Amino acid sequence: MAAVSASTVTTIETDDVAAEVHRPGSPARATLVLAHGAGGNRDAVILRALAEELCDRGYVVARIDLPYRRRRPKGPPSPSTSPGDRDGIRAACAMFRGESDGPLIVGGHSYGGRQASMAVAEDGADLADGLLLTSYPLHPPGKPDRLRTEHLPSITVPTLVVHGSTDPFGTTDEMSRAVGLIDAPTHIVELEKVGHDLNPKKKPTAALTADAVRDFLMPLFPSDRGDA
Repeated sequence: MAAVSASTVTTIETDDVAAEVHRPGSPARATLVLAHGAGGNRDAVILRALAEELCDRGYVVARIDLPYRRRRPKGPPSPSTSPGDRDGIRAACAMFRGESDGPLIVGGHSYGGRQASMAVAEDGADLADGLLLTSYPLHPPGKPDRLRTEHLPSITVPTLVVHGSTDPFGTTDEMSRAVGLIDAPTHIVELEKVGHDLNPKKKPTAALTADAVRDFLMPLFPSDRGDA
């Protein structure tokens, strides 16, 4: 890994976007916009771990708060307001699109990743060039018949999924079948004996995710700046 020195973290608060933006100390290879899960916020452990690792490797990473979390500090999102959460993701992508000459990759953890994937299904590559989904909530725990896959065939950008083998929101086999619905290159990183939180404090989740961003996603974009 080629570490990048003199990185910075900047807080952004506007009417439309709330984010912590990690910027490397040299020209960025790509920009990632990552949203949190249903019970968290932009300071979630998984998002911090991913942002720090990816920034060390030369990427700009914006950890964003979704609109429902900005309205109230605790509690889950409401299905009725999920379109507004997608609009928040759109606003963040528009704000940070110019942070690098490389691709814009959007995604996030669990609920945040799901909303990002739905926004990409609706807007296509006009919104983002790729997707990074960690612990995609394929179905509610114990309810494999309630799959959240309707929009997946409408996704046409490369998609990277990071999945824990003991995640109750979907087995690896279920995830593989679901990801196969996406009409674009896809790749799944499976972490053994890891649940929905991906346990980034004890497992090399962030490093393995960054490896996959480098090895799977970046070669698909002509603006890749090389190995890191």
